[in-house]
Amino acid sequence: MTFTATATTPASEQRDAGAAAHPAAGEDAEARRGPGRPRTEELDGQILAATLAIIDADEAVTVSRVVERSGVSRAALYRRWPSMTTLIADALDVGRTVPPPLAKPGDLRARIFEFLMGASAELDETSYPDQRFRQRIRLVMSDRALQQAYWESHVSVRRRPIEDALRAGIAQGSLRPDLDVEACFDLIAGIFYYQLVVRGDRFDDPAARARCRAGLEVAWRGMEAQPPAGDQMSQSTEP
Repeated sequence: MTFTATATTPASEQRDAGAAAHPAAGEDAEARRGPGRPRTEELDGQILAATLAIIDADEAVTVSRVVERSGVSRAALYRRWPSMTTLIADALDVGRTVPPPLAKPGDLRARIFEFLMGASAELDETSYPDQRFRQRIRLVMSDRALQQAYWESHVSVRRRPIEDALRAGIAQGSLRPDLDVEACFDLIAGIFYYQLVVRGDRFDDPAARARCRAGLEVAWRGMEAQPPAGDQMSQSTEP
């Protein structure tokens, strides 16, 4: 029986008995390549590319199909990815990058807004096709183990620059001291995901981007530190 990623059978609940029973054949095949065999990174790339091709073709991801398309032995596949769940999670993230830390100088609000609006603009058809995004949503929603693997290995890592910037804002006093940083990121991310998943819009739609920016403005007002009571009173009495 093979690993698959389908809506009816979670990838994490299936095994490929053949690879476990006959690892030597794959080992021998890889060894015969000799000194000129591809580097580990190249083998990883072949496997990920094959997995993505299967996903993009809307086919079930099985060990047999990955081996056939990649030309890599089953033993080599299992050495790198012990399960189809982790392989699919990594393949679904190809084309995405871990953002660098936000530069510290300057206005925190402006930096975060620029970062988020810029990151959404970069999700174009070249780096991360819309069809792949939709396949990712379908696959992770049909398999909770895959959803958790994708969260732990990729999504949680990409959140860190914004979360770290929010923590810095709390330390600097520009954001509320009682701010729940993770909840704030969930709120911000929800603004963007709603446009794609619920409305069915794209980030190159000016109206969708305007809604994202307006949503960020509302969220930011709730996150900002309130001025001292004396300052509030003086502002309210100004003509």
